Amino acid sequence: MMMNRTTLPGLLAAAALSLSTLPAQAALRVFACEPEWGALAQELGGNLVDVSVATTALQDPHQIQAKPSLIARARNADLVVCTGAELEIGWLPILLQQSGNAKVQPGQPGNFAAADQVRKLELPSQVDRSQGDVHAAGNPHIQTDPRNIALVATALGARLQQVDPAHAADYAKRQADFTQRWQQAMARWNAQAAPLKGAPVVSQHKAFVYLYDWLGLKEVAVLEPKPGVEPSAAHLQTVLTTLKATPARMVVRAAYQDGKPSEWLNKNAGIAAVTLPFTVGGTDGAKDLFALFDDTVARLVAAGSAK
Repeated sequence: MMMNRTTLPGLLAAAALSLSTLPAQAALRVFACEPEWGALAQELGGNLVDVSVATTALQDPHQIQAKPSLIARARNADLVVCTGAELEIGWLPILLQQSGNAKVQPGQPGNFAAADQVRKLELPSQVDRSQGDVHAAGNPHIQTDPRNIALVATALGARLQQVDPAHAADYAKRQADFTQRWQQAMARWNAQAAPLKGAPVVSQHKAFVYLYDWLGLKEVAVLEPKPGVEPSAAHLQTVLTTLKATPARMVVRAAYQDGKPSEWLNKNAGIAAVTLPFTVGGTDGAKDLFALFDDTVARLVAAGSAK
């Protein structure tokens, strides 16, 4: 059947319009291990990146399985962004190995470890199994200090430019914008949290050392007898005895943790039990990186001022 003269130009025009609406280049595929790094990659990449996150805020990032679905995402990734410092040591090496993706292996530009960009705290002098879940590279929970987020953002912005040089100018512009907004936000958080400086606190897990370093909080006890080990009734009694001599203002836990130990201390020591989002999505209020610290500071200040 012959095509009439009006149909052919119409089809050609439609085809041209369709081609013009296609992106010049597919989005850079970023695979983030934790929500905070997925959120940061989105801030720095915008519509230039397609971000996939391996975990949620209500999962323990130490205890993730290298499932086939995660392996598939790593296989297709252009850039893997994780914490490092052995946080994901139980699952990320297996995931990367089985992905068969050469460009995201350790040492390659497509592999980015956030903890490599900051000064680590709690570096152990020696490590053995008897100490519990202790990381030889230092405490890996760097995302609880916004100053660390700023350092990681600078390095991640540079890495995005390296792996996607065609859009380097766009990444540089977004990074500059993020940095300006982040510095303004940090000034606000510092002012809001100023009354907390020196406040004694109890931690359920050694997850907030960087937060305490930033705000000047003083950790006087930890509910876990060893990192990653659930506290026994006897250990909780020992903590309670300690607090009689060194009172604390609050007990702090991450949203992904079982709240029972903190609630026990709240009831028996009469101190506020504070659940912090720990990462993006940990609470209803922590919907992005800025809201993460808005909510964290607000919760700490509210507990610190409670009578």
